[in-house]
Amino acid sequence: MPPSGYNVSLTLNFHSFDGEYVRRLTEGDPLVSDHFSAYFGELLSLKLRVRVRSPQLAEDIKQETLLRVLQTLRQKGGVEHPERFGAFVNAVSNNVLLEMLRGARRHDQIDEDAEPQDRSVDLDAALVTRERKTQVHAILAELPEKDRELLRMVFLEEQDRTEVCRRFQVDGEYLRVLLHRAKWRFRNLYSKRLSSTQ
Repeated sequence: MPPSGYNVSLTLNFHSFDGEYVRRLTEGDPLVSDHFSAYFGELLSLKLRVRVRSPQLAEDIKQETLLRVLQTLRQKGGVEHPERFGAFVNAVSNNVLLEMLRGARRHDQIDEDAEPQDRSVDLDAALVTRERKTQVHAILAELPEKDRELLRMVFLEEQDRTEVCRRFQVDGEYLRVLLHRAKWRFRNLYSKRLSSTQ
């Protein structure tokens, strides 16, 4: 376990983990949560830099990995082998990486198969905009309530992030994680809907 001070100005020293670290992380201890985000965030960034070309996709994978680890801890109350916590996080990141790369490939395939648009005359712009709004609202309706509310507040109503954090009772960093997850779910549903209409 890292020392109780958890130097968050991170050097890439490898830490050993134990039941106390995992317990405090599960309970939301701010110091341990900061260390977890900084330590594994940097490790994941290094790993993904060589495996993923898109910086945005790499960031999405990193945030989704951190989120899933925290969700697993809080739903199950910990992990069976805390001393192997680093390996657990790595396994979660591998799963997320495969899922998101498959999703990105499907999305790229859809883009490649689509006919190029004639942008010289845009007579149907209003109709397309209306259709797009209808699609967005239909997809939002399929999302879990929390994701739907978050996306609505941030993107449709453009509310202040501080207000959104207060509404969801999270800090700015965790709001980013929630937002990445909500956007990823939205994109997946959008891709499925798009492919089903072609």
